[in-house]
Amino acid sequence: MTQVSTTTIEQVDALFRERVERGVAPSSVWGVFDQDGLIATGGHGDRGDGTAPDADTVYRIASCTKSITAATLLSLQADGRVSLDAPITDFVPAFGDVGLPTADSPVPTLRMLLTMSAGFPTDDPWGDRQESITDAELDAVLRDGLLFDSVPGTGFAYSNLGYALLGRAIQVVAGRPFADVASQVVLRPLGLDDTVFRAADARGYVVTGVRPHQDTWEPLPLSGPGAFSPIGGLFSTVRDLSRWARHLSSAFASVRDRTGQAESGPVSPADRRHMQQAMRVIPAPAIPSARRPVGYGFGLFVEQDDAVGPIVSHSGGYPGFSAHMRWSVRTGIGVVAFENATQAKVSVATETAHDVLLGLGRPAAHPAPARPVAAGPVTVLPETRAAQSAVSRLLVAWHDAPDQTDPDDSAAARCCTPNVPMDVPWDRRRAAAARAVATVGADLHAAPVAEASSAPTHLRWWLPGSSGRLRVEIRLAPLAAGLVQTLLVTAEPTERDA
Repeated sequence: MTQVSTTTIEQVDALFRERVERGVAPSSVWGVFDQDGLIATGGHGDRGDGTAPDADTVYRIASCTKSITAATLLSLQADGRVSLDAPITDFVPAFGDVGLPTADSPVPTLRMLLTMSAGFPTDDPWGDRQESITDAELDAVLRDGLLFDSVPGTGFAYSNLGYALLGRAIQVVAGRPFADVASQVVLRPLGLDDTVFRAADARGYVVTGVRPHQDTWEPLPLSGPGAFSPIGGLFSTVRDLSRWARHLSSAFASVRDRTGQAESGPVSPADRRHMQQAMRVIPAPAIPSARRPVGYGFGLFVEQDDAVGPIVSHSGGYPGFSAHMRWSVRTGIGVVAFENATQAKVSVATETAHDVLLGLGRPAAHPAPARPVAAGPVTVLPETRAAQSAVSRLLVAWHDAPDQTDPDDSAAARCCTPNVPMDVPWDRRRAAAARAVATVGADLHAAPVAEASSAPTHLRWWLPGSSGRLRVEIRLAPLAAGLVQTLLVTAEPTERDA
């Protein structure tokens, strides 16, 4: 087992303890591992029963699930049951009704879906609210049409929809529900018995996810298994997820066990190495916070550090939960961590902790700067322009009728997907927008003074104000109807007023 100093472990523990003390989340749990197992673990805060979480406490791991989905598909490919270059229409006939972005666009293949290059728009947070929909409801989404940010096979955009489609393909090939296939093919053979798709199946204490509201934590309901479970439906523990990460990293010669052999398992070492190769380069605007060049493999991100080489990782974010796992390909040393608050971004502390373990020594208070983001020209879709107009009218209506009591906020509901009020209820959004407008004295009827876009389905614009400007940002869901899945209204006061 790798020798890690007590001082280093204390540094790691302090990173997560500080987050609970600062009120980022009510609980935080972490584990450091190498090729031989867990080296150290720690937990802080109240997991819900008056005690701190430990390595066997159960959290949702959200999009860390995608690596299990990818591994399950690769196991079916190894058995000769499916080709990664098969079009998704072979498994999901309803996709045949989807209009592609150009006349010469290929139908997305399983390989494109695995590498987030099918051309779909980034769909957080819309995708996070789709877990429980049925196969028939997913088919209906497809038949109503999709938006595309790029021609399939030509770019990267993080897509939950893509992994939902992969789950359907797995289900069709295996002839069984996706969750059963993933459990029987990958999870149970590796002894990951605390990694489950249903809270009721968990053996340990299941933490409740929360979001902050009025100086307290507001509990959120758990979604159940459905057509989108392949994107992030798993529950797991620090002990289990570190075991999974160790299994993946054991495929590399530098971190194999003392016999010199890669660990056996349902996915071959060659395929596990394949998962951890950057198949698709990710441009800086797609992940502006990234400090290293990064690509996407099969269900995993692959970062390239100049000093220590490849680092494999994946984050998970669901309503009420945040998860992250990462490890060094050369050494096998890694960290997993969970927190139970919406948008907690436990990845920030986990990355810093991993840097400390690798001797990169970046203190949490002084993280390395993100990579420069080159602003290239982006032509937004007509649907995005239409949504911009609808949101502009909505902000005026909210401002002109601040006391409106429509509980469904029907005008807002017509231009937004249902996840928007689920993430932040309409009354809170209306009040927050009013505060932002008042803070800068924004002129809601004025033409934008600036605009920026990172993708055809994304737009940010600024409105002038008497003491600053108002930033409005929208991102469309991948639905042909052109509905807004992300709506942000932020005051940017002038420096003297900030």
